[in-house]
Amino acid sequence: MSIPLYATPRTVRRDRPDGSVLLESAHPLRPHGTRLAEMLRTWAAVDPGHPLVAERGPDGAWRRRTYGEALAAANAIGQALLDRGLSAERPLLLLSGNSIGHLLMTLGALTAGVPVVPISVAYSLQSRDHARIRAIDALVRPGAVYTEDAEPYRAAVSAMSGGAVQVAAVGGPAEHSLEALLATAPGAAVEAAYESVGGDTVAKILFTSGSTGMPKGVINTHGMLCANQQMMRQAWPFLAEERPVLVDWLPWSHTFGGNHNMNMVLANGGTIYIDEGRPAPALFGKSLANYREVSPTLAFNVPAGYAHLVPALERDRDLAERFLARTRLVFNAAAALPPALRARLEALAREVTGRDIPVTGSWGTTETSPAATSAHFDYADARCIGVPLPGVTVKLVPASGDTYEIRLRGVSVTPGYHLRPDLTEAAFDDEGFYCPGDAAGFADPADPDAGLLFRGRLAEDFKLSTGTFVHVGALRTALLSAAPVLADAVIAGEGRDKACALAWLNAAEAELVLGEPPAADGETVHSGRLAAHLAAVLAGFNAGAGSSARIERLLILARPPGLDAGEITDKGYVNQRQVLAQRADLVELLYADPAPAPVITPEARVS
Repeated sequence: MSIPLYATPRTVRRDRPDGSVLLESAHPLRPHGTRLAEMLRTWAAVDPGHPLVAERGPDGAWRRRTYGEALAAANAIGQALLDRGLSAERPLLLLSGNSIGHLLMTLGALTAGVPVVPISVAYSLQSRDHARIRAIDALVRPGAVYTEDAEPYRAAVSAMSGGAVQVAAVGGPAEHSLEALLATAPGAAVEAAYESVGGDTVAKILFTSGSTGMPKGVINTHGMLCANQQMMRQAWPFLAEERPVLVDWLPWSHTFGGNHNMNMVLANGGTIYIDEGRPAPALFGKSLANYREVSPTLAFNVPAGYAHLVPALERDRDLAERFLARTRLVFNAAAALPPALRARLEALAREVTGRDIPVTGSWGTTETSPAATSAHFDYADARCIGVPLPGVTVKLVPASGDTYEIRLRGVSVTPGYHLRPDLTEAAFDDEGFYCPGDAAGFADPADPDAGLLFRGRLAEDFKLSTGTFVHVGALRTALLSAAPVLADAVIAGEGRDKACALAWLNAAEAELVLGEPPAADGETVHSGRLAAHLAAVLAGFNAGAGSSARIERLLILARPPGLDAGEITDKGYVNQRQVLAQRADLVELLYADPAPAPVITPEARVS
């Protein structure tokens, strides 16, 4: 390729008298647009027949919409929304998941300067009281609510105040159907609304998962999101040469799927194939079927997704060849990819394609559009989150030892939370830096271009009763790397004398190692063979390690983390503290003496 994969990082470090450190890219942020819908219009003019989005139809075949078709739909929907009274103060609420209809409604709203508010499907379909839906409805006062199919969402819509027009592709009022909106003739009003959109115009209000209390609405402006895509284009210059193709399941109600990935497709004239699968045993087969038909150029996923994908690719050479044929890089987010899993993925890529396919990642939050740092270089430590992107200033505030609290300022950072000035004030320090509560450290204190290492959430870290500090993120990643049969884990031990873990099995890996996945016994999973295997893993893992780097006991959970209970987001990130609180009885089981049968220790033997 004539254009390199990665830009060369050049990071400027400034040490301050108070011990804090400022990091910035030496590369200035280049000019960029300030309207998301302008991306659609630009590519529709360049190549109107190029596919923008595809999804499976009822017959299993791919249904596609081109850039030209999407532009016509966006103009019609934008006019229809204005006709129904939507505005900057009366946004569009989207309850259902990723679909062509969801995307067209979003593009229509963005064209008309109407904020979009995509909501996690779990708030509608897995909640009994719909408390979060009611709270969001009261806060944003939507002018319309969209569902792909009205029937499954009827209870959620009924829980709302009733002030919003209901729009649906199937089953809703005929006069407000998606078909009716698409049939609207765009006029001067929608064009005037488009021209009035600027960098400070609110594009989205994204509600974070809300580990405690009700979720908060993060303001995402058009300028923030456009700037973030320019940042990524400078870090990944190959995007200017090769239009991306994604096969992606990540929900658009989250910033990773909806901003990072979907906007990258729009910004670079690419195509997204909507993957109806998920990194769960019952649904992952759908993802594999999609990979057999479509070779992506970029692979985006979370660690749980790669934990399912890698063993599947190792077992099926044809699938591996198809998946990796055009892949330029593999991207991981939400949590560190366990080093052993990353090594297997890199080795598989070399074996199948004869070339190295970089495995990379970045760091950011809903409040940062999301990418704030990027590891656009080779790195050895799986915790590496890279260096600041152009236009972002990172402030590192000393926390403990060689760990810093990481703070952000720049054009891609949110101005605050919707109608919550109290939350906005609390989220920024006196210099205007956003404070997400995450910890980081230098990969090499003498070389800022070596990047930062993610050290986890400051709120998740704890001290043992001995006073020893436990960095949960690093310990969890190390455990998952040492034990591929584990899909995920949370670390317990605050105020106790040792660190222990609750974990979930990776069914595919467990079958490879044990011959067959062990059966559940109530809330836990236990078998002699599993206990023996993990006992040996723990013994090796703990050898020579200090108390903060050891896992003394392990309990395998039968019930997956609950999305509605706040234990996990629908992009696969496990909330450490929520799991420990929801399963306090199992935490107590970990620390019972003597250790009961389900609890695995390094001294366990086959029962």
